[in-house]
Amino acid sequence: MTEKQIDLLGNDLSGKVVLVTGGGSGIGAAIAEAFGCYGAKVGIHYHCSDSQIVSECVGKIKAGEGDAFSLQADLSSRPAVKEAIEKTIKHFGRLDILVNNAGSMVARRRLEELDDDFINQVFNLNARSVVIACQTILPGFIAQGGGCIINVSSISARTGGSPGSSIYSASKAFVSTLTRSLAKELAEQNIRVNAISPGTIDTAFHEQFSTREKLENTRSSIPLQRLGTAEDCAGTALYLAAESLSGYVTGQIIEVNGGQLMA
Repeated sequence: MTEKQIDLLGNDLSGKVVLVTGGGSGIGAAIAEAFGCYGAKVGIHYHCSDSQIVSECVGKIKAGEGDAFSLQADLSSRPAVKEAIEKTIKHFGRLDILVNNAGSMVARRRLEELDDDFINQVFNLNARSVVIACQTILPGFIAQGGGCIINVSSISARTGGSPGSSIYSASKAFVSTLTRSLAKELAEQNIRVNAISPGTIDTAFHEQFSTREKLENTRSSIPLQRLGTAEDCAGTALYLAAESLSGYVTGQIIEVNGGQLMA
């Protein structure tokens, strides 16, 4: 960590305990590593990611200024969400920052292909898990006098996404609205709630759910003329977590999309 980095964040994150859900790859992994770089203690949750890759991320953080451990769980169930938070608190003794990043489109399905099981699967992971995580951490945040929640929404929450992503897009719109509502509700407890809304980020997510042709068409329409990287989102997470930089920011959905959507 350089002196410039320390000055920028005012040591806000050093020693802070962070849980990043869905931290095993993509945006979550970049956010977890960034927090570790600034001296945070990071719980890295993962589900289907390669455990070796997660272990390497933990090792990289430990070799630097921070500390980290990993935990595996399927956050589509209430007990698993609660257990992930409780394990992090047990491991580090507290929790200061919660990053609700876990999520997936699960599959592209058009309207005629939707059924209740699929809708429940997508909403349980992308929306319900966020509610449960915020509920679970609330008593701890109140007891310690405050906390920070950073949710991860999506550009599709506003655009509706592309064909076959209606339920995913709707679940992310839920996350954005929940963020604003909880920011109002929890402000008196000194709990700030914000969200990152990534545009088209070139990660394994789009390798699974988008063709290269589709991604190239998207890239050419973006003013900055490139797809985003996972690291492009990490700086926004650091900003939202650092009290010296964003202490007067709550209820905001910050678009990180290269100009793909201008609000």
